[in-house]
Amino acid sequence: TALGTFLGIKAAVNHQRNTDDLTGIRVAIQGLGSVGLYLCEHLYNAGAKLVVTDLNQEALTIAADKYQADIVGLDEIYHQDVDVYSPCALGATLNDDTIKVLKATIVAGCANNQLAKPKHDLALKERGILYAPDYVINAGGIINISFENLDGGYDKVAATAKVERIYDTLMNVFDTAKQLNKPTGIVADDIAREIIAKGKK
Repeated sequence: TALGTFLGIKAAVNHQRNTDDLTGIRVAIQGLGSVGLYLCEHLYNAGAKLVVTDLNQEALTIAADKYQADIVGLDEIYHQDVDVYSPCALGATLNDDTIKVLKATIVAGCANNQLAKPKHDLALKERGILYAPDYVINAGGIINISFENLDGGYDKVAATAKVERIYDTLMNVFDTAKQLNKPTGIVADDIAREIIAKGKK
C-alpha cells in the first residue's frame, strides 16, 4: 500500500510539474501507522521533505529521527505550507472546513474514504487541488493479496509489477479529468464502471 501511494504521489507531481522528481517536494503526512511510516521512508529516500502528525508519540519520534520529519499538532497538519497533503489515517478528513485551509496543491494518501461527502471531489477541483482518488492510490494492499495463492505460494515480482501500474492508472485518471474538465473522483468512478461492465461480459 505504501509503495502504491508513493508512486501515486509521484504521478500527481508529474501531472502538475512534468517531472516526478520529488527532491524538495514538501509532504504533510497525517497518520503514521504501518503504511504511513513506510510511506515516510519512500518519500525521504526520494528527497522529499516531511511534516507529520499522529497520536502515537513513538511513531512521531521514529519519523523525526529516521526521516528528519517535522512534527505538528493534529489540527495543524491541514495548515502546513506543503505541496502534498497525504491523509493516511482516518477517513473524511477532507470536508468543508479543511479544504478551505489547505495550502497543498495535491491530495494523495492511503486513507480510505478521504472525502467527507462526494461533493468534496468538486470542491478540491474548484480550489485547484489535484485529488488522487483514494481507492486508486491505496490499491496496493489488495493487489498484493490477490497474488497470494491458496496453497501458500506468492509471486512478489508479479505483485510488485502490478502495484507499480498504479502510477500509470492515476496518470490516466488525471489526464482524462483534465481533458473532460471533471473532478478526478468522478472520472475514476466512470473508468471503474467501464471495467466492471467489461468484466460482466
